[in-house]
Amino acid sequence: MSDSTSSERSTRTAEARLHQVAPGVHAWIQPDGSWWVNNAGAVIGDDGVVLIDTCATAARTRRFLGAVEAVSGGAPVRLAVNTHLHGDHTHGNALLPESAVIVGHQATRDGILADTVLTHTPPVWSPSPDWGIAAHRAPTVVLRDELTLYAGDRRIELSHPGYAAHTQGDVVAWLPSERVLFTGDLIFHQVTPLVFMGSLQGALDSVRWLERFPAELVVPGHGPLIDGDGFAEVLEAHARYYRFVLDTARRGRSDGLTPLQAAERCDLGEFAAWPDRERIVLNLHLAYATADGTAVDLFAAFADAITFNGGPLHCSL
Repeated sequence: MSDSTSSERSTRTAEARLHQVAPGVHAWIQPDGSWWVNNAGAVIGDDGVVLIDTCATAARTRRFLGAVEAVSGGAPVRLAVNTHLHGDHTHGNALLPESAVIVGHQATRDGILADTVLTHTPPVWSPSPDWGIAAHRAPTVVLRDELTLYAGDRRIELSHPGYAAHTQGDVVAWLPSERVLFTGDLIFHQVTPLVFMGSLQGALDSVRWLERFPAELVVPGHGPLIDGDGFAEVLEAHARYYRFVLDTARRGRSDGLTPLQAAERCDLGEFAAWPDRERIVLNLHLAYATADGTAVDLFAAFADAITFNGGPLHCSL
């Protein structure tokens, strides 16, 4: 890794910080929101802290936990919610106190236990991530539909949309009194959405489902915070993108194109400026597999994404 690349990564890591979005409610925002660079959160109550997700690496998670410790006065982490299974939101579970209870959807627990990324990281990211974590830690309390948690007297409502979207086990955390919504990766704000392990139709349906939350502040899984007045447009942009992927897949299949060929032919238009544009290939692989009634070939999908990208996928860790 060059000195300039190392410096850029250090700068982005240093820019990560906690934002108080309501009294006792904090969002951990990590620029630039690209591959493996997620957002998380902390809800502080009289009896301790409830985390919403962790981070991908030990270094990033320790920085997050240190910031939470500073604003909470060293209050214990009692609970941690995993919004879905992906390692950028869950690898840091391993650094939490043994006494902390981890909560997630049943599909999230199953997916984390089956994941091999920590021990056999695919050579598709550059630079190769330095996880600093050797083993997964999965939720031990699971939900299928809804579950309510409390941080002191702060109510935190966990909800699953009832179908696969970004993944099989997406969960949002809604604070009704504060009107703050943590969406996990149902929302990628100003970043290309990724839906290769879920359902494109489900992701499209989840846009309407998210409208049910009268949020004043939204913490997306990746990207900058969203105020309530701007949430409707963010949802509409997601809906347009998912319809674009589905339409591109339909036309590509009709013309006998592979997912990579369909991606290379299409004009990304308004979505071209979003980071991680190569995700169109992964999303098209899902659309094709769904139409064929088969499982996504992840090796082929990532190989095509590398080809589309012109090299290994950018990794900011």
